[in-house]
Amino acid sequence: MEKMIINGGRPLRGEVTVSGAKNAVLALLSATVLAKDTCRIDNLPNISDVSIMLHILHQLGADVKRVGRHAVEINTRYFNSGVVPHELTKHFRASYYLLGALFGRFGHARVAMPGGCDFGVRPIDQHIRGFELLGASVSFEENAVIALKSEQPSGAPVYLDMASVGATINIMLAAVRARGVTIIENAAKEPHVVDLANFLNSMGADVRGAGTDVVKIHGVRELHGCDYATIPDQIEAGTYMAAAAATGGEVLIRNVIPKHMESITAKLLECGVTVEEFDDSILVAAPHRLQRCKIKTQPHPGFPTDMQPQFGALLATAEGTSIISEGIYDNRFRYMEQLVRMGGDIKVDGKVAVIEGVDHLKGAPVKAYDLRAGAAMVIAGLMAQGTTEIEDIEYIDRGYEDIVGKLAELGAEIRLMPVVDAIRDVKVAN
Repeated sequence: MEKMIINGGRPLRGEVTVSGAKNAVLALLSATVLAKDTCRIDNLPNISDVSIMLHILHQLGADVKRVGRHAVEINTRYFNSGVVPHELTKHFRASYYLLGALFGRFGHARVAMPGGCDFGVRPIDQHIRGFELLGASVSFEENAVIALKSEQPSGAPVYLDMASVGATINIMLAAVRARGVTIIENAAKEPHVVDLANFLNSMGADVRGAGTDVVKIHGVRELHGCDYATIPDQIEAGTYMAAAAATGGEVLIRNVIPKHMESITAKLLECGVTVEEFDDSILVAAPHRLQRCKIKTQPHPGFPTDMQPQFGALLATAEGTSIISEGIYDNRFRYMEQLVRMGGDIKVDGKVAVIEGVDHLKGAPVKAYDLRAGAAMVIAGLMAQGTTEIEDIEYIDRGYEDIVGKLAELGAEIRLMPVVDAIRDVKVAN
């Protein structure tokens, strides 16, 4: 186990390249199950969630071949439909995409309930209801295994009670080889939903309307392999944009799709940050002190909930009173208590946080409660005066490729220290 050590107060300057999108690639990796062929995926982020998903695919019979750091070839011709056990699914939420993929290929699936970040109840009732409408009988077995079974999955109209990204993706995976037409209404419109649709169509599927609130899927008998490159990670790009702004720096962020960043860009502009867009890059330059703003997280194209913690850190020293309303998840403000430890003036009432900007944050020992809360702690550490030590950084590794190396290239004083070394240093100091 390691800690992240940050000596803050240095403006970030330079260039950084964004990796492939975590939220997209996990769906794409699951979708390879449908092909009975070889798929090559490029722009693959080198993160722990991807490694775990590749391990699961290999355990179930896929031939998985890494091609350098950022590409993989996966042949699922001899894939089997065995149980995906809890010890494999407990690490991350997107393991539930294997339900839709296995059901889409075999007409049955058995997958243990997923794990992942803990920031409130995230039921999968919309997924289950979608599977049932496609003809699945659903049961719950020992060790929290969800089992789906159908003699012949068939297309059907599916209305989602909420625009769930996970449910939209899972129903797409289950429906592409089902008999007939599936229409998903109130579908999620996030960029990774569109990326999955493009990947499936590259494999021979017929998916239309992704990126709107109605997705129509004409089932096909077979899918084939393809070569495909994952979209850039919207949230990683937004995190570096926020870090540049929070430290009063100037950073060129490469390998981005500016259209995907519009809601994040709008809030940075509101804070007084200069944002200049190019074809596949964004330049962020910040003043000495940011201005307050109000944020409400919403489904795409609204402000993404996965950027809320990073902006919570950024606004801790913005001039005036900022308000963040969390419109997606419960209990996603746990990280705020860590910002208070660092000198932040923050009050949380349910799903609303009121942030009174302070002059500066002070370095302190803090924890990463989840992936994006971990990113918020990194930004807070970069802003703070003094030294910040971040524990439980395995959460951060789930979604950010080489975040320490990338920030160091931008001038941050940041390093990793084994926890045992940190303990030994404390004992010597005493």
